[in-house]
Amino acid sequence: MLVFVDTEFTDFIQIDLISIGLVTEDGREFYAERNDYRREDCNDFVVSGVLPLLHRIPDARCSEAHLSFRLREWFEDLGEPVTLVFDYFADWELLADALLGGGIHEHLPTNVGEKWLLSHEIVSDPIFQQALMATYSSDWPPHHALADARALRAGFLAWQAANPERAPEELQP
Repeated sequence: MLVFVDTEFTDFIQIDLISIGLVTEDGREFYAERNDYRREDCNDFVVSGVLPLLHRIPDARCSEAHLSFRLREWFEDLGEPVTLVFDYFADWELLADALLGGGIHEHLPTNVGEKWLLSHEIVSDPIFQQALMATYSSDWPPHHALADARALRAGFLAWQAANPERAPEELQP
């Protein structure tokens, strides 16, 4: 099963997770916002373009430790092995850190399998871009982690349907 991942974070230098969105290929969703990130580490873009999009989903706010618990529970409920799909490597790193809970856990959930970093060729494909952009709305704009995970899913599934000859092995980092 494919799981599409997107994160929002404080800054490229002083990186700390703010929010995370995950969407399975069959549409199941996970979303959380950390309430213990350091706002003073946020760059100007994050302050103006990301933070105003938070607090749209009830009960999404949680601490870093509780986020780890919630994520691990969600992955456990998926049951089957998952392939993580993302368009920026830091999304994987931030997810892995969140799953490990800052050292609380020694291992990732057992069903976390392959990781696919989508290439520039895929994400810049017009089919991918058209499907991606069609998912956004004024209620769910870019730079909201769940909206971006949904858009990534839509873009990839449209691209995959248009390119059935491309083997998944070509997508792995």
